[in-house]
Amino acid sequence: MADDVSYWLSSTPPTSYPTATAADELRDLDVAVIGGGIAGLCTAWALARAGRRVAVFEAGRIAHATTGNTTAKVTALHSAIYHHLGPDKALRYARSQQSGLRRLHEAATEVGAQCDWEARPAYTYAVGADAADSLREEAQAAAEAGLPAEFVTTADLPYPVAGAVRVADQAQLHPRRFLLALVEDVVRLGGRIYEQAQVTELGDGTLTLAGGRAVTAYDIVVTTGFPAFDRPELFARLVPKRELVVAAAIPAEADPGGMFLGIDDDRSVRTTPLDDGRRLLIVTGETYQPGDGGIAQRYAALTAWTGEHFPIAGVAYRWSAQDYTTTDRIPFVGRFPGHDRVWVATGFGGWGMTNAMAAADLLTARITDRDVPEWADLYDPHRLHPVKEASTLAKAAGTVAKSLVGERLTKPDTTLDELAPGRGAVVTVDGRRCAAYRDEVGTLHTVSASCTHLGCIVGFNDADRTWECPCHGSRFDVDGAVLQGPALRPLPPVQPR
Repeated sequence: MADDVSYWLSSTPPTSYPTATAADELRDLDVAVIGGGIAGLCTAWALARAGRRVAVFEAGRIAHATTGNTTAKVTALHSAIYHHLGPDKALRYARSQQSGLRRLHEAATEVGAQCDWEARPAYTYAVGADAADSLREEAQAAAEAGLPAEFVTTADLPYPVAGAVRVADQAQLHPRRFLLALVEDVVRLGGRIYEQAQVTELGDGTLTLAGGRAVTAYDIVVTTGFPAFDRPELFARLVPKRELVVAAAIPAEADPGGMFLGIDDDRSVRTTPLDDGRRLLIVTGETYQPGDGGIAQRYAALTAWTGEHFPIAGVAYRWSAQDYTTTDRIPFVGRFPGHDRVWVATGFGGWGMTNAMAAADLLTARITDRDVPEWADLYDPHRLHPVKEASTLAKAAGTVAKSLVGERLTKPDTTLDELAPGRGAVVTVDGRRCAAYRDEVGTLHTVSASCTHLGCIVGFNDADRTWECPCHGSRFDVDGAVLQGPALRPLPPVQPR
């Protein structure tokens, strides 16, 4: 049976940095960073190297949530974005991503990270002829933007492709090993790391931790996947998605030798080295919206596809990852709307490796009053493109409306009495929506079905046994505890009569 944990997490030791206690001096920091994923840790490292007194506040464990479940492709080839952006934006986007790739390699070298850094070509491929035609335009747009891109009709995959964009000189790494080495350097430089330190309130120069502890800092950087401190300029324009991952050992000679993403088959493929000389094949796909059902069936489909195309004896690991995409597909990096000395980096759309380091350099330049990169304005969180973003905004608003209103009007398809062991469902209890799960021994776990972020109705993930919000991606365990924000409060218990 596959481990329900990522290979990156299982192959590295757990972290145990302290939570913030009364003995810690949390006043007059230069910078407080909220979020201990790759964006927060890279930013903290860049600021610490610039001589700033930095503290990182992570609600859970560092390098664990999205970052601990990534595929860790270090590439400027992000699906098929360059033709979509147009020539001017594509040029600046390519420069920023190439900078992020280069700076990641420099950082790994500087801190001596043993992170399995491997140079690999990146491919965006198509299995169908129509999609392949669109990739011809993408290859040309990427090349004109400055990437070493070309259109090819073959790829070293064990199944045929109709065409692909190939970009040479990209890379892949073990994200946890890289970040744990980076964090050691942050601490060596005088920075502080706090885990189990949830931030509940945010202001200019101040933040409040769960329990009421106040922190003051001249600058604050928010690098959580979804900023929990709602600003309509951001949360309405961030769309959550989840993706499943399976991993299995393959012989070294079966390694396809690159990083591959299909635009029309929802599959992503890469490998990483194992200690016994074999390679660990990592396959992702079955992308879905949080709250969708049938996740166990999706895992089965992804596992079956992997077994059909690669020589695996069985799946060793399986996990899922969550990220957010902006409505115009460009991350938000810059000043947090509504604040003067608060900054944000979010909306990486599944491409957190290069985006995170590019964001770290941009924010460090802003905070230290240095010259910013010429591509900085591309990522401005205050930007708005009503025509280009209209369809995505409408779809996101429709999802929220359906969950806030439609789900309350739809009759549940089961009742508490009909709920079988191991199954979860939203049911009506005493006239209100209830998220109910019956465990394997028959005990009921019942909590409110209204997400504590903005009140959307949650859905059940039958693989992870979790409740997920389709509107903004909050996740809860079967007893209502918050697993992933933006929700800050647990789902309250419901006691059926």
